[in-house]
Amino acid sequence: MPVDGNEQAHDGEVPVDLSEGFGERLLGQLLDRAHEMPPQLIAPLVAEEIHRIGGRDVSIHLQCYEQLHLMPLRGAGLVAGEPLAMDDSTAGSAFLRRRSLEEPHGDGVRMYLPLLDGSDEVGILTVTLDSVGEHDRRLLGRLAGLVADMIVTKNNYTDVFFQTRRCKPMQLAAEIQWALLPPLSMQTPQVALAGVLEPAYQVAGDSLDYALNDETLHLAIIDAMGHGLNAATLASVAVGAYRHARRGDVGLDELYAFMDEAIVAQFGPDQFVTAQMMRLDVGTGHLQWCNAGHPPAFLIRGHRVVGTLESPTTLPVGFGGGTPQVASTQLHPGDLVLFYTDGLVEEHESGGELFGEERLVDIVERILPLGQGVHAMVRDLSYTLMQERGGATSDDATLFLVEWRGGDVSVLATPDL
Repeated sequence: MPVDGNEQAHDGEVPVDLSEGFGERLLGQLLDRAHEMPPQLIAPLVAEEIHRIGGRDVSIHLQCYEQLHLMPLRGAGLVAGEPLAMDDSTAGSAFLRRRSLEEPHGDGVRMYLPLLDGSDEVGILTVTLDSVGEHDRRLLGRLAGLVADMIVTKNNYTDVFFQTRRCKPMQLAAEIQWALLPPLSMQTPQVALAGVLEPAYQVAGDSLDYALNDETLHLAIIDAMGHGLNAATLASVAVGAYRHARRGDVGLDELYAFMDEAIVAQFGPDQFVTAQMMRLDVGTGHLQWCNAGHPPAFLIRGHRVVGTLESPTTLPVGFGGGTPQVASTQLHPGDLVLFYTDGLVEEHESGGELFGEERLVDIVERILPLGQGVHAMVRDLSYTLMQERGGATSDDATLFLVEWRGGDVSVLATPDL
C-alpha cells in the first residue's frame, strides 16, 4: 500500500496518519514557543493561543499560600480581576473539585479549567467562548494541563508566580521553609496526599517531605524546636539530611541515625527536631514508620478515627537516641492517615486549657466526610481548626493527610490509540 509523507506503515500493518490536526498544531506551537519564552511572556502567549480558537476574557489565578484564595496573575492579554475566594466562587469550586465547570456568562459560556501539574493543583484558567462543545472541552482541558506545566517549569526562573500567590508579606523563616517544600498535594490512582502549614506567612519550624519511588511512598513530617530563623535553619538541615539518606535507599532506622548525626554535628546536643518517617507500599497498603518524639498519627477508616499509629518512640532527632523500633500496620483501601504537629493540640488562651487531641478528633470526624478529595479535606480541616482555636496560632501547626486507594496502575502505561 502506498504511504505518503504523513503516514507510516510496516509490512502487514495499517498505516498510521501522522498529519497534524488543528488541536495538535495549536498545542504544539504553544509548546514549541514556550521553550525559550521568558516567564513574563507566558501569559500573553497563552492568551494569544486561546484567542485563536475564539476564546476571550482569559484569566489565570494561582492558589495562595494559605489555600484560601485564588490570586490573579497579571500580564498582557489577561483579565487580572480580583482575588477569588475558594469557598465562594465557581473558580474555587472547580479548583477544589479538580474538574472543569461552566456557567452562562453574558452572550457566551464561561469555562473554569483546573491547572494540574503532576496532579498538584496550581490554579485556574478561565475563558469565555460563544458556545462550548466536546471538542472545545477536550482541547482546552489539554491546554490547561500544558499551561500548568509551563507555570511550574518557569517558576524556577522568576519571582512573578511566587509574588502572585502572596496575600501578605512573608517572613524570612517562612521564605526558607516554602523553598524547601515539595508540592503540597499529589494524586495517583493508588495514593493521594495533601498538606497545610500554618501560619503560612510566619511558619518556621514545621516541615514535611515525600517522594514516590516506584511502589514506595516515602513520607516525613518534622517539627524543629524554637521559632523564627533558627527553627527554619534547623528544619532545613533535618529535611536535607532526610532526603540525602532517603535517596541512599537506607532503612528507617538508618535514616533516623543519619538525621540525628547531621543535627548534632551542625547544632550540638542542645537543639532537636521531633519527626516521623514513614514508608507506604502503594501496591499492598503496608505502612511502616518510626517515631522520634512526635505525636502519633490518626488512622481514619470510614470517616471515623479508629485509632492512632502507636509505637515505641525514640528520642527526638538530635538527642542521640538508640536504634528506633520500626512499627507497621496494614491499611485498607480508602484508609486515611492524618499526621500533625503539636501546635494544633497545644494551642490555648493564656491560662486556659490546651486545645487537646479529643477536640481534634471530634473536628476530624465532623469535617472529613464533607470533603471531596484529600486536598479539599485537609484544607477544610485546617480552616475549621483555625476557627475553633479562635484564629490563634502561636506555634506552627501542620497537617499532612494521606489516602491509600490500592489498585493497579499498569493500565496507565498502555497507550490509548
